[in-house]
Amino acid sequence: MWRIGVWEQNEGLAELAHDLAGEAAQVWKAEHPVLLAGEGYDLLVVSPRAVGWAGEALCCETVLLPGSAGPLAGSLRAARAVSYGLNPKDTLTVSSLNGERICVALQRGVIRLDGEVVEEQEIVLPYTGELPELILARVGVKLLVGVPSSEGRSFS
Repeated sequence: MWRIGVWEQNEGLAELAHDLAGEAAQVWKAEHPVLLAGEGYDLLVVSPRAVGWAGEALCCETVLLPGSAGPLAGSLRAARAVSYGLNPKDTLTVSSLNGERICVALQRGVIRLDGEVVEEQEIVLPYTGELPELILARVGVKLLVGVPSSEGRSFS
């Protein structure tokens, strides 16, 4: 059973991870990282709106975090980091955005929780004006947890 920790301010990332993983995972959600400390997670998701970092001991196999939180990544005990943001160096970034569509670019392969590798790709989604970093975080959760085959490759 996978262990997934989600540090967020009610953006729905924990619910998304739970819905995708189902019985294959236990999901913990916290608005402050101290509530996630001391556990070892297969995946730790950090929301773009996460607040309260104070050097808590967080450890995980994979961390999904905003690229702007680079200093945080150095403080975590993680085997792999998947960054998301508007910087072209982030693992997940926006390659284009207009009033109707957002194109998300996976810049390099990532390893899902089930051990499968997700290759570089572009994902085109409808855009409704939501914070692009939150869209990127959701796509990251879907890529790392794995979109169920019943949903095909739907990311919207």
